[in-house]
Amino acid sequence: MSKLTGLHEAISRLDEAWADAGDSNDLSRDQLIAVTNAIGVLQRRLDAVHVGVAAGIASESRTELGADSLAKQQGFRTPAKLIAAATGVSMGDAIRLIKVGEATAARTDLLGARLPAKYPLVSEALAAGTLSAQAAALIIAVLERCRIAAGPERTAEGERLLVDAAPGLALDEIRRLVVRVEAWLDPDGVEPREDEQRGKRSLTFFERGGRLHLNGNFDVETGAPIVAALRGYVSAAFAARKAAPDPDAPDADHRTVPMLQADALALFCAHVLGCKSEKLPLAGATVIVRMHLDDLESATGTATIDGIDQPISAAAARRMAADGGVIPCVLGGDSEILDWGRKKRFFTKAQRLALAERDGGCAMCNLPPEMVKAHHMRWWKRHHGRTDLSNGILLCESCHHRIHDNGWEIYIDGAGVNARVWFIPPTHVDPARTPRLGGRARFDIAA
Repeated sequence: MSKLTGLHEAISRLDEAWADAGDSNDLSRDQLIAVTNAIGVLQRRLDAVHVGVAAGIASESRTELGADSLAKQQGFRTPAKLIAAATGVSMGDAIRLIKVGEATAARTDLLGARLPAKYPLVSEALAAGTLSAQAAALIIAVLERCRIAAGPERTAEGERLLVDAAPGLALDEIRRLVVRVEAWLDPDGVEPREDEQRGKRSLTFFERGGRLHLNGNFDVETGAPIVAALRGYVSAAFAARKAAPDPDAPDADHRTVPMLQADALALFCAHVLGCKSEKLPLAGATVIVRMHLDDLESATGTATIDGIDQPISAAAARRMAADGGVIPCVLGGDSEILDWGRKKRFFTKAQRLALAERDGGCAMCNLPPEMVKAHHMRWWKRHHGRTDLSNGILLCESCHHRIHDNGWEIYIDGAGVNARVWFIPPTHVDPARTPRLGGRARFDIAA
């Protein structure tokens, strides 16, 4: 199928989804979903055409053409400026379109023989309408950064992993995948990059207009305790708000999340200065650093921090484990008893750590571990559910209510921390009820 044929089919699909509705206000719920999906397909199909055209414009505007450059003939200094002006995108977006087009276009050797695209799997995914230009740009950028260190075979495998995992994910979720794949492609580069990032850390403040302004920029190792503490305070504040007898009272806590985070920072600093408070309202927030036993023993490889996407080096993990308030979770060795049957109603701290390892936070929406709760899938009291890992799941309050109220089902495939969590949607969401992978496994990279 040619790119234009795919584009015409996507337009037809949008027409069918819209049906006889006059405008978007007339669409039914089913039509809203169908139209949204059709728009996504259409946008990706259009992206496939756009990147090819952008690469063509760049080729016809290369420097050696001089006055015959297509961009210059049209009154623009560069092809990116031409594309940005014609389509209304930013210069950065235009440059990315060109880079994606050049990396996914067929090539020729010195004798004129055709060669495959530099990244053929990305090219195929674009043409098939399963990958957007923005997602392709993220994938190509990380492959370009790592291709020398990783070598051709590992780079090709990284391309396959990303192209296979990207469909169905939002762009922010693809960014999470990209940082994990970069650590997998170039594990030896993680620590040097950390040294570079650590050298750029900063916290500045100044007074203006009667207010104090702070601007912080932290590397992951420095920032992890800050993130855990602020999120813990916010979680505790929301829990207290929920337990209030009259949450709508005039004197009730109506602070926004940014306000709560600002108040948390002030409270923490005041505690350090006075050191009089016996307990800070952090709702059990802890920095948890996870790494495999083999990596710990060999002092190589990488580790991850709960609630942080960027992997860290083994050296950084060892430094963090030596600090107070940080729990090192070593995988692959002996563990505590994680199944309690009916002997305990509430999940233990060891079980919560194991669930956090399996689910990575909210198993459905990926909210960080410190902002979720451990729930029984089969209720402990009403349905005599067991307090075991196989009957436990980490969910935020929103997803917990959505699952119970809207008829979602949960299935655990496997046992222990390596099990996979699947969510089965109700028929009104997906008539085929296709299971959706949740938990940490959705972002794990296994070559």
